[in-house]
Amino acid sequence: MSAKASVKFVRVPPRKARLVADMVRGKGTNEATAILRFTPNKSAKILGKLLKSAVANATVDGKADVDNLFIRELMVNEGPVLKRFKPRAHGRATRINKRTSHIHMVLAER
Repeated sequence: MSAKASVKFVRVPPRKARLVADMVRGKGTNEATAILRFTPNKSAKILGKLLKSAVANATVDGKADVDNLFIRELMVNEGPVLKRFKPRAHGRATRINKRTSHIHMVLAER
């Protein structure tokens, strides 16, 4: 039994979200929840909500046991980039890229 959850267009750069995703990939749901709760990153809060959603998707049928679930797949892909401009010296402007992420999570039973 596997359960999926995903969140798209999250205003977190994929590079920063992957750092947190690497910490919990392959861990059990209880251990991953504890790690995400005490990690002081914006992406940790988002991944915590996504994990909670994936667990709810797994248990909605009553077929999966929460204690046996683990994170089988956790992918952080790039979303669209919001391009903004900031004025600089001598009449120039530099581009600021505000990156977004698409995060996909798959839970499975041990």
